[in-house]
Amino acid sequence: MSASASERRQSVRTGVVWTEVSGLLAESDGAARIVDIGGGTGGFAVPLAQLGHRVEVIDPSPDALAALDRRAREADVAERITGQQGDLADLATLVEDADLVLCHGVLDVVDDPAAGLATIASVLRPGGHLSLLVAQRHAAVVARAMAGHFQAARDLLDDPAGGRAVGRGGRRFTAEELSPLLAAAGLVTSTIHGVRVFADLVPGQLVDLEPGASAALAELESAVATRPEYLPLATQLHVLATR
Repeated sequence: MSASASERRQSVRTGVVWTEVSGLLAESDGAARIVDIGGGTGGFAVPLAQLGHRVEVIDPSPDALAALDRRAREADVAERITGQQGDLADLATLVEDADLVLCHGVLDVVDDPAAGLATIASVLRPGGHLSLLVAQRHAAVVARAMAGHFQAARDLLDDPAGGRAVGRGGRRFTAEELSPLLAAAGLVTSTIHGVRVFADLVPGQLVDLEPGASAALAELESAVATRPEYLPLATQLHVLATR
């Protein structure tokens, strides 16, 4: 069965992150214990469980957790996925000794990112890994300007808090800000990749209708993800860090 347009778009948006996370796990021995903070309906949890890993999803939405349970049962991986209601602030009381923590799109909306990263570090075993996905400020400035919101672009550009104050759509980070934040939590940055460098700039109809366009775009995204000159264009930054 061919993938739907929405599935193709999603694979372009998440392809770089999935490649890095699955590649990291391929280097480990046996099944890993993974915690997915804000994992919602299981977009990462279910495929990771299908690879044989055990995944604990922490999410504040009971509706999302119910959808996760249905999705896990449909994929025949319910025995390897558990869901608990909570958020990043509750993490230390819910899990411990994780091999890998996924924190995708969550640090953007917490009041204290430094405290959030310290909490994550506290539940990672020594040598454990963090997969962190955050919104990037440089690309947000460009997106606002291209949409004609010039004052909003200027406000974000000149934010004296360096984009660290939570506003509409959450906090935005730069690559230069992330490594010190991670280091303060006792985490060592391994890699930083740009995510959705072109995916949010290319017209959706082109990706949906042009044969082979989504695969070619995903390949292009992968090719530029590690090139520092393209990092400021990325909508998101993906960081792998180790405790």
